[in-house]
Formats: sequence, structure tokens, C-alpha cells
Amino acid sequence: MLNNWLKIAFINYKKNWLSTAINLFGLTVGLTGFMLILLHWNDEESFEKWNPKKDQIYYFQSYYKTDNSYGNNISVPMARRAKEVIPGVEDYVLFNGSGIGLKMTTKYKTAYQQEGMTGTESFFNFFPFKLVSGTYKNALKGEGVIALSTIAAKNLFGTTNAAGESVKFDGKNYVVTAVYELPKDNSQIKPQFIINPVQQIKDDEKNWGNFNYGCFFMLKKGTNIDDLQQKFLKEIFEYRAKLDKDSSGMTPQQYLDLYGPTGSVFTPLDEIKLHAKASWFGSPDFKTIMILFTLSVLIVVLSAINFINLKTAQASQRAKEIGVRKAIGSTRSNLIVQFLMETFVICIASYLLSLALTELLLPSFNKFFDKEMKMNDWHIYFDSFVMVILVTLISGLIPAMYLSNFKAIETLKGNFARSKHGIWLRNGILTLQLIISSFFIIGGLIVNQQVKYMMNKDLGYSGKQILIINFSESNPKSWLKYERLRTEMSKIPGVAEVSYGEIVPGSNRSSSSNVDFMDKSIQAQHGSMDYNYLQFMNVKLKKGRWLDPNLSSDTINNVLVNEAFVKKFGWNDDEVFKNEIRPGFDTKKYNIVGIVKDFNIRSLRTAIDPVIFFHYKETEWKRLNVYNIQLKIKPDDIDGTVKRIKKYWSGSVEPGYPFDYFFVDQKFAKTFEKYKRQQTLFTILNAMVLMVALLGLFALSSLMIEQKLKDVAIKKTLGASDGILIMGLTKQFLWITLVAVLISIPISYYLMNEWLKDFAYRIDMPVWPFMISLVVLLVLTFAVVSIKAYKATKVSLVKYLKYE
Repeated sequence: MLNNWLKIAFINYKKNWLSTAINLFGLTVGLTGFMLILLHWNDEESFEKWNPKKDQIYYFQSYYKTDNSYGNNISVPMARRAKEVIPGVEDYVLFNGSGIGLKMTTKYKTAYQQEGMTGTESFFNFFPFKLVSGTYKNALKGEGVIALSTIAAKNLFGTTNAAGESVKFDGKNYVVTAVYELPKDNSQIKPQFIINPVQQIKDDEKNWGNFNYGCFFMLKKGTNIDDLQQKFLKEIFEYRAKLDKDSSGMTPQQYLDLYGPTGSVFTPLDEIKLHAKASWFGSPDFKTIMILFTLSVLIVVLSAINFINLKTAQASQRAKEIGVRKAIGSTRSNLIVQFLMETFVICIASYLLSLALTELLLPSFNKFFDKEMKMNDWHIYFDSFVMVILVTLISGLIPAMYLSNFKAIETLKGNFARSKHGIWLRNGILTLQLIISSFFIIGGLIVNQQVKYMMNKDLGYSGKQILIINFSESNPKSWLKYERLRTEMSKIPGVAEVSYGEIVPGSNRSSSSNVDFMDKSIQAQHGSMDYNYLQFMNVKLKKGRWLDPNLSSDTINNVLVNEAFVKKFGWNDDEVFKNEIRPGFDTKKYNIVGIVKDFNIRSLRTAIDPVIFFHYKETEWKRLNVYNIQLKIKPDDIDGTVKRIKKYWSGSVEPGYPFDYFFVDQKFAKTFEKYKRQQTLFTILNAMVLMVALLGLFALSSLMIEQKLKDVAIKKTLGASDGILIMGLTKQFLWITLVAVLISIPISYYLMNEWLKDFAYRIDMPVWPFMISLVVLLVLTFAVVSIKAYKATKVSLVKYLKYE
């Protein structure tokens, strides 16, 4: 029986070769897109799976109800108290630096070692990397110890057996206590060396408000996260509020409402990459993954729709076969299984082709996402095969049910075509296909428009020809170094101007604190700077004045603020200069002397934060943390000037350290890369959808017009013109297209409006993408269908009317 079914299947494949080719092509393209996005998703979900303690390790994040925002920081006393008083907390590890680079000296060589990290002494209890040399016991206890990766050990000592060796940096000697091998699996935590910031921890151990650290908590098995969050609120946040309430004159609840945090979030270690609310290790973006995955599934659905439509349209060719088989005793269930088998053969062939195509496209896909994914995960094969089974059932069962319902007597008499059931089914499924196509066109145009808007938006500053050079992290008197370099580097030919600013567009490095006025408090970014920095960046002054080097008060307690700062407090511009503010980074009050126009320092996806600008000498903390020098380069010889600056820097300023620099405009442009990738992917998916949909439409219209050739011959005999015949054959499809686009408009509007809500700076929802979608689909539908309709008008009248 199976052999007979296969013979019948291949006869029909050959007879309807165009439909077969389109089904194969559509399903192959759809499954390939599905596999590639699934690979990407699985790769993102695979981070930290190597860690045997991942089920007990949770990443701490704080929640601020007032701003509905999340933070990724904690203070030392908060973490310590959590371990002491909350039963579910077994241990914690604090860190406050990642990607650290230091020039290290050993008895063998001096080398610059990158990608270091700070961590408290329980670090290896949380991240048990494979130990190669030394011991983890007390490996990070106290000052003067360091742990190295095998890569760092080879770089510094030429061997991995480096435990007990000595290394010197920042003027201090450190003993190598352990050498470890980093996991080959995906991980965001892969430090090449680890040091314990002992002195900094001591300095911060009583400062409840110094949120300088990230934190992982080790929880006891069975700990309820909801209970943990409640206990954290009561035992940590409210406890801190009670400590400060006497000095602030507020109740604990008022203190929490004003300063926060008001809640906590604990994310499992292996979910940080995609699902954390805020992270030290990069912004999670699960929503984008889900959008791409959904779009890839929609392409597979479109391919299944093609299959259903073409199978039901071929009903007339299979009707007599079904009637004969029913007449000789074949059951309905036998017929359904046969048709499902025919569908499965096409689907499994598409699956095998898609595996080959995925392997072929994977190198380019890896380059696009800067990854090294491989087809070595059985989940990919299993999940994609499950999709094949689902497609087989969905696209095979509907036509199978429809065809198996034919009655033997009617089909043998030739009356099967009189039922309108099949026509409604085909039209309904074709409408769904065109709805999806319309959504992709509308969505693609809106995505393009949003990305174009962001790239062309006035950022409020000019970063052209501004070069930023970062200092090494180990300078104890960084402001003196900056002031010396400002004088010396301004003499380099090609350097037009020199300045310093903590707020650097395109950089993630920043700090913030509360700023108080009377009974209100806001969170504001710190903008320590040199006098000329805002003018240097071509930021516009809205009201008031700039900081003046001739006024001593401008290095004591005078500041500027941006428009977002003023708006956050609810002031008008005149009120600003009458109010004294108290920022959390100092104990004295400050006067506002100027308001500057808002300018973007981060991605346009987020709103501009309130910023307080002040001279770096106004507070000791910022004076000790001047970390860059910025130079405006003359436009006539940029490359030559950069070479001269690099030669001076490498020879006189920081020999042995890399020349760590970037141009501001180029750095900020990188914030658009993610959205450009989304734009490119949406464009590719859009093209795939239209191609699959139009091929299916062409095949379906061909089959349906074939069934009307006798009607065409009769009308032509009666004098109908080619234009009338073509319009008569195409108008049904044009009506279906019109209805589909009208249905898709509210759906597309809602979904794209939800997508745009993620951007603080976004376009107003335009009307023209909806109009273009309608016009494009109507034109393409007419073009595709009219090709076959035109051929139908050239039929041989004798061939179709000789028996009439």
C-alpha cells in the first residue's frame, strides 16, 4: 500500500511540477530562517550553562517605583546585612569592575593585560573555573593577591604553572595564588585576572548609599524568590531608611518613596543575558529575539498556507481518483493518511534542503551577529523537526480533510466542482497570507523610517573631529595629569582645542546620585568637566551663563544643569536660579548658574537623563577620577595629527599601555548598530515573505485560471476583448488583496506602535506605509495574476469548444 501511495504521490508531483517546486522552495526558505533565528536564540540562552551552581546563583537588581526603573548596583553594607539576617542567603560576591586593563611587570617581562575584573574573596565559590595551578582557598583573601587565567599566565610568565610567582602593578607587588582555565562555553564572565578591591570595600563598608558594586547572591536550595524580595524590602531597604530617617527628618516610608530602592529583582545566573532588567554585562534584549523568532515562524506559516492553497486548488485533478478509490472500498481515514504522507514527503525534503542551506549561510550569519555558532546542538535538529511535523499536520490535514470529503457518486459524475466550500477555504487562506505580507511591508517601512529618523536627529552636540583618549585606571592624581597634558598636547600640530568631560556621548561609563531640593529628590547623572567642555562639544546654552575660570565660586559650589533636570523638578527656567540644591556626591549646597539644551549621550532609545555639570575640582571624588582627555582635531590633516598624538602618548605619557582612543561621532554611531541590524533583518525577512507569497499567488492563480479556460473560450467567442477577460480573471484576487490589507492595517498599527514605544525618540505613526502596502500589494497581485490571465486569453477556441 505504501509503495502504491508513493507512486501516486510522485506522479502528482511531476504532473504539478510548478506547485511542487514552489512548495519546496517556500518551505525550505521558511525552515532555513526558522533554524537560523533558533540558533541565535539558543546561543543567547546558553550563557552560563557551564556553571554547576547556576541554579543557586542569582543576580541582584533594584527597582525604583517613582521612575519605574531598574538599577544593577548595591552597596557593601546592604550585601553584608542580607547574608547576616536573611535565612535564604548563603553567600554573596561583589564586583565593581570588568574589562580592566593593567600594565604588569614580572621577572620575565612587562606586558599589558586586558579584560580583568575585581571580585570579593568568595568569587571562586560562585564561579568554579577549572583550577590549573595553585589553590582557591584564600585565593582572593586580603590585599596583595591575584588570580590569573591560563591565557594571562602564559602572557606574563610563559607557563600556566605560575602559582606563587610575583607580579607588580600600580606600584605594589601581588602574589599569584591561582591559575584557572576559563570555560569554552558561552559566558559573560570570563576575566583574564581577578583582584580583590580590599581597600575600596573598607572605605565603603559603612556607606549605605554608595551603590558602587554589582552583586551575585548564593541562595539556599528551596528559597522562595517572592519571600526573598519581601524580606529584602523589610530587612535591607527599610532598615537603611530607619538608619537615615533621623538625619533626614522623614519616616522610613517617605525615605523609600523619595530615594528608593523600593523593590528588588533576583535573576537566575543563566538568564542574565536575555532576561535581566539591568545588567553590568550588556543590555538584555529578549524582545528583539522574540520579534525575530515570531517573524521567522510567520514565514513558515506563509509556506504552509501556500501548500494548503495549492493542494485545495488541485482538487479537481484528484477528484475522480478519490471517487474511484472510494468506490472500490478505500476509507476516509486511508485517504487522509495518504495525503498526509504526500505532504510529509515534501516537508522532509524541504527539511533536508534547509539543513544544507542553513549550514551554507551560517558563516555569514555568524559574521552578522559577531558570533561563532555551530550546528552541533541537538535541540536545533529536534525543534526544527518538530516544526516540520507541525507544518505537515497543518498544511496536510486541511487539504486532506477537504479532498477526502468528496462523495464517490458526485465525483464520478463530475459534480465535485459545484461546491463553494473549497473556494471559500482557498480565499480565506489566501487572505491570511496577504494579511501577513501586508504587515511585513508596513512594518519594514516603519522600521526603516524610525532608524532613518534616529540617524538624522539633531543630537544637541557636535562630535566631529573630537578625539577622546582614556587614561589608565591606576593614576592616583589624575586631575594633575590631565592639567599637565592639557598644556603639553595643545602644542601638538593639528590640535585645535583640549578639554575634559565625564559625560561622553556613546560611552557607557557614568555615575549618578540623588539631587535634593526641599522635600523632592531626583536621580541625576554626574557631569564633572573642565570649564570649556560644553562649548567644546558645541552644546547650546539656554539660559544663564557658562562656568567661568575667573570666578572662584565656579570651582566651589556653582553648577549647570540640562533641560531634563529642570523638567524633572517641575521648575520653570526662572525658578532654577533661585533654588539651592544638594547633590548626593557632596555635603554642601550648590547654586545653579546656567541651563544647557538637552543633548544625547546614549542611544536614542532612552530618554535624556537629568545631568548636573560642575568643574572637576568642586569635589574631591571627581578630582580623583578624571579619566580622559579630549582633543578637537583640525580638519586639514586628521590622520597625521592622530599619528603625532599617538607617538607622543606612547612615548611620553603611558608607555607600555595601548593607545586607547576613539572619535566621539564614530563611537555614538555604534549605538545604532543594533537597530541597523534589525533594519537589515526586517528587510531580508520582508523580501522572503513577499517572494514566498507572490510565488504562491502565481501558482494558485495559474491553477484557478486553468479551471476557467472553457469560460474564457466561450466569452471570447461571444466577442469579449482581452482587457475585459483579464480584468474578469484578476478582479477576484484584487478584492481579496484589498480586504486583506484593510484587515492588516489595525493589526499592523497596534504591533508597530508597541514596537515604537520602546524608543524615547520616535516618529509619529505615519500614514503612508499603510497606503504603500495597499498600492504595492494591489500592483503586485495584478502583475502576477495578469501574466497568467493574459496567457489564458490566447487559448485555442477549437480545443475547448469542439465538444460543445
